[in-house]
Amino acid sequence: MTDQPTAAPLVEMRGVEKSFPGVRALQGVHFDLRPGEVHALMGENGAGKSTLMKILTGVYQPDGGEIRVDGQPVTLPTPHAAQALGISIIHQELFLMNHLTAAQNIFIGREPRKGLGIFVDEAKLKRDAAAIFKRMKVQIDPAAEVGHMTVARQQLVEIAKALSYNARVLVMDEPTSALNETEVEHLFAVIEDLKANGVGVVYITHKMDEVKRIADRVTVMRDGQYIDTLPAAATPMSTIIQLMVGRELADQHRATGTGTAEEVLRVEGLNRGTMIRNVSFALKKGEILGFAGLMGAGRTEVARAIFGADPLDSGTIHIHGRAQKIGTPADAVAQGIAYLSEDRKHFGLVTGMSVRDNVTMASWRRFLSGGLFMQDDALGRVAEDYVRKLKVKTPHIHQETRLLSGGNQQKVVIAKWLLRDCDILIFDEPTRGIDVGAKAEIYRLLEDLAAGGKAIIVISSELPEVLRLSHRIAVMCEGRITGELDGRTASQEDIMTLATQRSGAAA
Repeated sequence: MTDQPTAAPLVEMRGVEKSFPGVRALQGVHFDLRPGEVHALMGENGAGKSTLMKILTGVYQPDGGEIRVDGQPVTLPTPHAAQALGISIIHQELFLMNHLTAAQNIFIGREPRKGLGIFVDEAKLKRDAAAIFKRMKVQIDPAAEVGHMTVARQQLVEIAKALSYNARVLVMDEPTSALNETEVEHLFAVIEDLKANGVGVVYITHKMDEVKRIADRVTVMRDGQYIDTLPAAATPMSTIIQLMVGRELADQHRATGTGTAEEVLRVEGLNRGTMIRNVSFALKKGEILGFAGLMGAGRTEVARAIFGADPLDSGTIHIHGRAQKIGTPADAVAQGIAYLSEDRKHFGLVTGMSVRDNVTMASWRRFLSGGLFMQDDALGRVAEDYVRKLKVKTPHIHQETRLLSGGNQQKVVIAKWLLRDCDILIFDEPTRGIDVGAKAEIYRLLEDLAAGGKAIIVISSELPEVLRLSHRIAVMCEGRITGELDGRTASQEDIMTLATQRSGAAA
């Protein structure tokens, strides 16, 4: 991170207001961005960050306030108008066409032409894309299809696309949510180069450590209002969190107890290719078993195998002491196993459907009347009950789930499986993309579920989260469980030692 810039702002937003039917999304919000700085924009889900950035990038029109670019008042009626002024956004969910090459994605709709404008000049297209990649100091083949790239390289293509518009303002929304540590370091190096070239970066994230590493300033929003702007390096994380949630969060504590003596799940000798190697463990009623390890260690693969989403080469799965053949997710659900994927929007929810329908979708058969007609009143009552129990923040149960915050979407997925009365709950990255306040609520919910007798597996890449929740911790490296730790006494150093134990593990 460089010293805090003092140049005049590239962009200023003053007193910005925005309302939607029944909701006042922004109330007099201020924000500015200087050349060559990373300005982190932080707040709980629903704080108004995305709405503010959609106004800056021309997606929404403000109801009030002023936007200035290079000191001059501007209107941004469309995303194209924002791009023309050098303002671009890299969304958390990338908007690329997988069947096209990197170069074609970068210049789509603006391809260089030849032959009286009839034909695309493919050679110039590749040269222009290569020049942008060179400027970014990354090695990407302009002719490579985007669909064959990793998420990290796709993200670099998105950045190159933004720079092709001569972007001076780059908004990044949760840019590291799907990246491993090496890819994060590479992205940060690209951001530093952008800063050195005078580009201002708006960095939206929930990851406090990233703010400390990459940001120059932090602006905090809460409930659609501007709270404060602070220097990132000099501001304690606890202060930022308190400003975000409007309250002090209790110190993170460790899980107590060990669950009951009743064994709910036992897996023995699970194998699948190189990703699962002789994995064995047990899970007790009322216990939270954490799975830790570096990216690619095999944690998600184990969960998917237990849930029947991927076939096993060998191994046995025992539920309540009896060996069971689980060949499909339907088999797993029939045995009382629920899997909450890290990608809840694709595998946990139908985001275009209502909260009611998402809560009840896994249990719809019980709401059939005479085997033909759905009991709408009963569906509504049970959905209302779970919305109340889990404190899902939604105007009503008929709200489209896509309009809920990440934390509330996660609660809807949990409600779905609780209604299905699953005894074994597997949570894969349960708080990914969720703000700190909502994280605390999810933690309390998981602890309450365990206290109520549910057996829970939590897979997380955040070591503090694993330590916060787990009674026991199974650590994986290269497809093997390399050790097990007591959650009450384990440290991050203990976990990392086992997570990097590539030799000497049991075959």
